[in-house]
Amino acid sequence: MTRVIGFAGWSGAGKTQLLTRLIPVLKSRGLSVSTLKHAHHAFDIDHPGKDSYLHREAGASEVLIASSSRWALMHELRGAPEPGLGELLGHMSAVDLVLIEGFKRNPHIKIEVHREANAKPWLYPDDASIGAIASDVPPPAGGGLPWVGLNDYEAVADLVQAHAWPLEQVLASMP
Repeated sequence: MTRVIGFAGWSGAGKTQLLTRLIPVLKSRGLSVSTLKHAHHAFDIDHPGKDSYLHREAGASEVLIASSSRWALMHELRGAPEPGLGELLGHMSAVDLVLIEGFKRNPHIKIEVHREANAKPWLYPDDASIGAIASDVPPPAGGGLPWVGLNDYEAVADLVQAHAWPLEQVLASMP
């Protein structure tokens, strides 16, 4: 059964660094892990001049590129609305855990990633979907939520395992 949890925080809080160190810990516990990352800007995983790029530029709706090491499917929206989190999760293969970076405005359960040097406000007081906190400082007044150190990857893994929702619950929470 796939379970899902998000990681939300301001840019520069260390979400990507946390996930790159957390994934090996979760895998060492025998869990299969996938990630889903939201980008706030146009991005490209293809390069001009490559065959797959030329296929997309020619107007292909989807381009699947495959090798003996990996495969990737690129889907061009071509003016269609950005797909929601539920639709994107539906495209993913079943694993034990899907870790979501971004999508902080969606109602799925999340761990807030907070770094004091960022000088940004906490998310948890205004976001009921924050279920736990990973930070380099304790939240103000305790926050009323489970809190672990930002660099304590074993403790963050414990939070993930304790708080991740079943995929069906995440999908049911979507508007």
